[in-house]
Amino acid sequence: MKIKKLGLVAVALAAASALALSGCASDTGSGSTEGASSSSAIITTNGSEPQNPLLPANTTETGGGKIVTSIFAGLVSYTADGEIENEVAKSIESDDAQHWTVTLNDGWTFTNDEPVTANSFVDAWNYAAKLSNAQGGSYFFDNIEGFSYDADSELTGLKVVDDLTFTVDLAAPEADWPLRLGYSAYMPLPEAGLADMEAFGENPIGNGPYMLASDKAWVHNEKIDLVTNPDYKGVRTPVNGGLTITFYATQDAAYADVQGGNLDVLDGVPDSAFETYEDEFGDRAVNQAAAIFQGFNIPGYLEHFGMDEEGELRRHAISMAINRDEITDVIFQGTRTPATDFTSPVIAGWTDKLKGAEFLEYNPEEAKKLWAEADAISPYTGTFDIAYNADGGHQAWVEAVTNSIANTLGIQAVGKSYPTFAAALDDREQQKLTGGTRAGWQGDYPSMYNFLAPLYQTGAGSNYEGYSNTAFDDLLAEGSVAQTVEDATAKYQAAQEVLLKDMATVPLWYSNVNGVSSEAVDNVVFGWDSVPLYYQITKE
Repeated sequence: MKIKKLGLVAVALAAASALALSGCASDTGSGSTEGASSSSAIITTNGSEPQNPLLPANTTETGGGKIVTSIFAGLVSYTADGEIENEVAKSIESDDAQHWTVTLNDGWTFTNDEPVTANSFVDAWNYAAKLSNAQGGSYFFDNIEGFSYDADSELTGLKVVDDLTFTVDLAAPEADWPLRLGYSAYMPLPEAGLADMEAFGENPIGNGPYMLASDKAWVHNEKIDLVTNPDYKGVRTPVNGGLTITFYATQDAAYADVQGGNLDVLDGVPDSAFETYEDEFGDRAVNQAAAIFQGFNIPGYLEHFGMDEEGELRRHAISMAINRDEITDVIFQGTRTPATDFTSPVIAGWTDKLKGAEFLEYNPEEAKKLWAEADAISPYTGTFDIAYNADGGHQAWVEAVTNSIANTLGIQAVGKSYPTFAAALDDREQQKLTGGTRAGWQGDYPSMYNFLAPLYQTGAGSNYEGYSNTAFDDLLAEGSVAQTVEDATAKYQAAQEVLLKDMATVPLWYSNVNGVSSEAVDNVVFGWDSVPLYYQITKE
């Protein structure tokens, strides 16, 4: 495989967050005026319709996340290789890793000219954490004193000192707490936004490198137009004039537009082009390792798949019925690697030696044996389906996986298509699934916790299938406050062994970022999390 590994910094493993992977979604995008200079040209790229209004703490999927991180700036941001660098923050300091003092750089403003102050962060975090506000990212604040999962409460651990200083008291020490602060849930909000969050979600006022081109910039299910923010003062200063993010119905349509010169940057090549895209695009093609995990969840609320002996037998049988090596070779042409855990090989602490990893190996005889044992408890006569979003280019692998399951176990197994990622997520949130569901995740920063807590912790905002295991939760909590990287890694690996036993998620493979760009643009760099660094892209 032609894989370029990213040089991720080895960091202490702290609490984190992840964005649900989405596919690409529909329609045309506008290009720049012919002959425009690189500093004013609009970069066109692919995206997907956000699931929710663009509120930073309620945006937990890549369709919205790609937009939110472009129009907001947090205390820190991430480099291409996953290291953090201060952005709005001048300093983030602590003597004991539990009591932190945050000092802001002076002179930052939102695009409505409102100053960015300590209150902009404290008020935003309190809003995000408040139970009645129902923000999907609320649990990212559960390590701050005063947080409650059960009732509305103020984060008593937050105190404004002055306009440019606030303090944060954590419930327990976390040496690398600053690592999480570039995630969208921690972005500041203006007073104007907090006064009317419903209107703000449709036309957000940010402080980042880009801003909405107008109050009608977001054309739902079609595109969003961003332009550069002339008052932006951070480390991500754009060298172009803005972004048009087009929501394509299929990856094939987006790929055709890049081929035809109608799209500048595509961060997801369709499987139909895996064999040819590197030869066709040459040095404008990318196939590099990224912090992306792909699997599918089997909800415990389904008959025959509960968190009991029968359900455990069936989930292990299904996992061992999947020929991951063959599928990654035939369908993905070496652009995927069979999974051995729930994180990613580019994350410090990854391993292929977990107890229970044998359940991820193709073993048809053992799979049949386990399925028969489950049938002895309660016979299964249904059809097992795997839900996926058709706008993300998933049909081929879902069909390959369900065929492998059907052929091995002798049952009916099929794919269940949803038109968009948002539609698929809606049924997941409402627990209306009739079988498994595609569940891929893209890291926000390099931490094992990043791939575990948001997805499997009891009550976590992205734990749509409602998985819950006290042993897992306890190990996760112990890892988050461990005093050394080694101790944290051991706890997170032990937590993953609990996941392998329960198999609520069936790990499939790790994804590379497979992207291409047109001849109209230069300096296209894909970050450690697979998202292009848009602000660096030049265009003539």
